[in-house]
Amino acid sequence: MGLNYLTTKKSRMEIKENLFRPILITKGRKTGQEHKVMLRAVNHNGKIYFSRHRPDGDWFQNALANPLVKILHNEIIFTGNAKLVTDQELNEKISILKYPGEERSKEKRVAIEITLN
Repeated sequence: MGLNYLTTKKSRMEIKENLFRPILITKGRKTGQEHKVMLRAVNHNGKIYFSRHRPDGDWFQNALANPLVKILHNEIIFTGNAKLVTDQELNEKISILKYPGEERSKEKRVAIEITLN
């Protein structure tokens, strides 16, 4: 019979929610230590987005300096690579998705895009 009966095709874990609150784990750009923060995230076109008003936050700067990040969601840790979103139309779309029907969806924001591994 062999061991084939134990082998199952492992499906890739994915995040299904469009708007959710995971913990983003970055590597500190100064300390090298893990930095964890709970944030509102947007899942759009297969990418995960985090945004803020200005690019001065620790988690934001950490993700740019050390692009390998982790996302803890529903007790599962996902890994991915972060990059700055430079497309202003995409930044606006992320704000609208992040704050549906809210006035703050119109505020200018900066975002990082995470491509999950």
